[in-house]
Amino acid sequence: MARRTRHKLLAVVPAVALATLSAACGQVNDTNPSGNGGATSQAASAVPTVTKDDKLAAMVPDDVKKDGKILIGQDQSYPPSEFVENGQVVGMDVDLGKAIGQKLGLEVTFENSAFDGIIPGLQSGRYEAGMSSFTINAERLQVVDMISYFSAGTSGAVLKGNPDKLTLDTLCGKNVAVQKGTVQVDDLEKRNEKCKSGGQPEINVQQFQAQTDANLAINSKRVQAMLADSPVIDYAIKVTNGQLEQVGQVYDTAPYGLALPKGKGDYAKAVQGALQALIDDGTYKKILEKWGVQQGGVTKAEVNPAPAG
Repeated sequence: MARRTRHKLLAVVPAVALATLSAACGQVNDTNPSGNGGATSQAASAVPTVTKDDKLAAMVPDDVKKDGKILIGQDQSYPPSEFVENGQVVGMDVDLGKAIGQKLGLEVTFENSAFDGIIPGLQSGRYEAGMSSFTINAERLQVVDMISYFSAGTSGAVLKGNPDKLTLDTLCGKNVAVQKGTVQVDDLEKRNEKCKSGGQPEINVQQFQAQTDANLAINSKRVQAMLADSPVIDYAIKVTNGQLEQVGQVYDTAPYGLALPKGKGDYAKAVQGALQALIDDGTYKKILEKWGVQQGGVTKAEVNPAPAG
């Protein structure tokens, strides 16, 4: 992935969630046996009702709208984008997905999946959309259409007070948590090359299937740092009530994209139009503010934008 966070590669697995927040792969479940780990309950915050746009709704392919629903695949372990809280799937992507559906006159439902199963699910026809903090990159654009809707980068977190006095450039020999298949894994591999060339011990990269587990690792002091997408780090810091802090600055910023089956008529244009309408009428901004991620907001939704270098 060019440089984006939850930059997961094409074949990847679940994302980063909060300390004890974990979601199982499979059917979109409205239960979470692990609880919310003290996450602040923002799910109840109201999002404005969206009015259907008949012109955009008419652009949706018949085979998508025939049942009145859009089924979206997600890895629901990635707060604040998508996660399970109090038995309900919530998050920025969930609110945006529902609002897009309302604009198109369709109900939106979500199914939980391993991250690396979502794009194959789109290709096989299992899902009608994928909205799970996908970074837009050239590899993905070869197999799905993508509509940009957010901007994020990589960020780091350490325990409050940074007891090991770490920076992003002094991770050699340290234990660092990351979610499998993310761009952050690639980032740490490159950092390890620098460690080796400088005669220093390699970073002990601890990869977790779910971001929740990575969060738990740092909160339980099993690792000294964690890398993840910037909104994930921001949210983890917020909900752990000061147990964590950001280290360094956000870098490698790139857009998230809502994924759709490749070349499906005007479907991508319809979704892009719905998202742009939400940006223009302020609904989009209210959703981002609800989840505290307005710093990643965009002013233009694009179909298959050129990925960052």
